[in-house]
Amino acid sequence: MIINTSKEFEQYLSRNKSGERKEQSDFLLSLIGDVVVFFNGLEAQLDSCLCEVFTDRTDATGLIVLNKMAYSSKVDLFKRFGDDLHSSIDKVPDIYNELIKTLRESGRIRNIVVHADWENQDEENYTFTKVKITKFGMVQEYSLVDEESLMKIVEFIVKTRKNLDEYWEERRRIIYH
Repeated sequence: MIINTSKEFEQYLSRNKSGERKEQSDFLLSLIGDVVVFFNGLEAQLDSCLCEVFTDRTDATGLIVLNKMAYSSKVDLFKRFGDDLHSSIDKVPDIYNELIKTLRESGRIRNIVVHADWENQDEENYTFTKVKITKFGMVQEYSLVDEESLMKIVEFIVKTRKNLDEYWEERRRIIYH
């Protein structure tokens, strides 16, 4: 979906110092918005599932717990609840492990898209995403984020939402039948 590359740290990150925005196609900008919208829907769906775990009478209890919780922490909590349920019934639905991986990956790629420096995209559509500091020094990371990869990201997030819904229905069948 996203191809990453890195290069040695440069003092000024080859930034657009003029403050002028590189011309982006309306379609590219709408796809960035689609990533945000569909990811927010995925997170809301995850919140709903977690609220149901706390109590099926009201969302208030779950929303109090989830308030200000980062998405990755919600995925970890969801996994802990799922692991606990599956160990008690000695059965793990086939879709579960892949769902956890795709929930995590959805958050990772959403962050790349949302935090990318869209004013500094090169001719090959590589966009500055972050500075990584390691024991070997600093490197600048760039991601290839173009229309094709953004469409794949949207499809991936939509598929993850569908898989979450399928898993949740399976979970309800296990619990209530």
